[in-house]
Amino acid sequence: MRLYYMPGACSLSPHIVANELGLDVSLVKVDYKTHRTVDGRDFRELSPFGYVPLLELDDGTLLREGPAIVQYLADLKPESQLAPSNGTMDRYRLQEWLSFLTSEIHKGFIPLLYAGLAGKYGAGTAKPKLEKRYAWLDEQLLGKDYLMGDIYTVADAYLYSLTQWGQASWLESVYKTNIHFDGLQNLKYWYERMRARPAVRRSLDAEGLK
Repeated sequence: MRLYYMPGACSLSPHIVANELGLDVSLVKVDYKTHRTVDGRDFRELSPFGYVPLLELDDGTLLREGPAIVQYLADLKPESQLAPSNGTMDRYRLQEWLSFLTSEIHKGFIPLLYAGLAGKYGAGTAKPKLEKRYAWLDEQLLGKDYLMGDIYTVADAYLYSLTQWGQASWLESVYKTNIHFDGLQNLKYWYERMRARPAVRRSLDAEGLK
C-alpha cells in the first residue's frame, strides 16, 4: 500500500494509524505547491482536487478521504480495536466522532489556515467558533483517556492531526492558528498523552515535524 501525504497535513492521521497497526505502508510525499509527488508525477491525476490523504492499495484501488482510510486500515487488524466492530453501536459512535471532526474541527481550521483570503471572517467568526468546539471537546474528555473512553481509536489520531495545527509555533507565526489549551485541562492532558505515543512520535519524526 502507498499513503500519499503532505507533512503536517491531515494525512498525519492515517500515517499514525498505520504505525499503530504496524502495517507495511510506503509513504509518498506530495509537494504542497506543485502537487507533484517525489518521483515527479502529477498528484492531481490520482486525486483531482489535489488534497491528501490518498491510499493506493496493492491492486491499484484508490481510497480517498481520511475518515474512510483510517477505518479501512483499522479493519485490516480488527484485534487492535482501533475501530469497533461493524454493526455495533460503538462503531456508529466512532463514525459520529469522525463526522464531527470533519465538519466542525477540520473545516473550522480552514479559514485560519488561509487567513489572508478569509480576512476578518477568520479572526472574528471562525476562530471563536472553533474555540467553542474545543471547549466542548474538553468537556467530553472529562474522566476519559480518549474520545471513546478508555479505548484509543482512529478518532483520536484524527483529532490529534488537526489539533497540532494550533499548537505548532511555526504554524502560529505563519497562519495565526493559535488555538491554545488555556483552561482546557482535559484536552491538554489528552494531547500530551497522544504526543507520547510511540506511533505518533514515529509519524512526526518521519514527516520532519517537531
